[in-house]
Amino acid sequence: MVQLLFGEDEYLRNEYIKKIKSSFGELNLGINYIQIDETNANNIVSDIETPAFGYPKKMIIAKETGLFKKKNVFSDTLSKYLETNKLEDTYLIFIEQEVEKNSLYNTIQKIGEIKEFKEQKMPQLVDNIFKITKAYGVNIDENVAQYFIECVGTNMSDIINEIRKLIEYVGKGGKITRDNIDDLSIKKSESIIFDLTDNLGKKKIKEALETLNNLIYAKEPIQRILIMLYNHFKKLYIIKIAVEENKNIAQSLKLKPNQIFLVNKYSMQAKYFNKEELRSILEEMIKIDSSSKSGTIDVNVGLESVLCKYCS
Repeated sequence: MVQLLFGEDEYLRNEYIKKIKSSFGELNLGINYIQIDETNANNIVSDIETPAFGYPKKMIIAKETGLFKKKNVFSDTLSKYLETNKLEDTYLIFIEQEVEKNSLYNTIQKIGEIKEFKEQKMPQLVDNIFKITKAYGVNIDENVAQYFIECVGTNMSDIINEIRKLIEYVGKGGKITRDNIDDLSIKKSESIIFDLTDNLGKKKIKEALETLNNLIYAKEPIQRILIMLYNHFKKLYIIKIAVEENKNIAQSLKLKPNQIFLVNKYSMQAKYFNKEELRSILEEMIKIDSSSKSGTIDVNVGLESVLCKYCS
């Protein structure tokens, strides 16, 4: 049996693998349980052909091997091998975050099974949060659950780690609030950029600078902050054009299915600025990047000047 498991949701993927291992039976590393990565991916055929001494079958897990890239030569060799050799006593599982549809992918599609683990959409994530909090006797309103997801992201591993902290904090019979989330949760940088832009749009210079400093304090590289801000304001600019030309905003922003909830957030923020202001902000950020590389300006100082200018 050959399987390819890929996709962004590591939690769902890991839960699936746990079930496979549980149903497989006893696993003895190095005997009937082999682990493969990019450093020893070329040994897969040898490992398949090596008997599982003392066991009727073996499991090989090949994780992030690089074999699902179009220019990987060994992928073609392995593809031909799998097409001509039936794996009767071997369960071969490939685990990747991203894949390209090369010869190996096509072969597994024919002889095995491919499962993609996409990050879930907002309604599914909210439902999962309700299930978790209910199991611990903790309450949370739907709008607060949505706010929580907007802050920590859509990855289930992150969601579970952060919701556990909140559950322990409020205790059984307690209720999770937005203030609890703001005080305790580790917000994604993208969520903090939304907060910064909100403050900028509302002309709250003190709050905007505090949010910028919080990102820096969290050891987010200043160059990455500049890139995130540029990309964020570029999205707001794209929305202005999409509205003018009567185009679909989600498609214009190239949002994934589980990111559709961001359309409203981006659209609300775009209303704070006119198209000319957004274009000017983008141009100034490009100048900051160029000047910082020549050593004529510090990126932090440049960003603070932009924030002050558009809050005045």
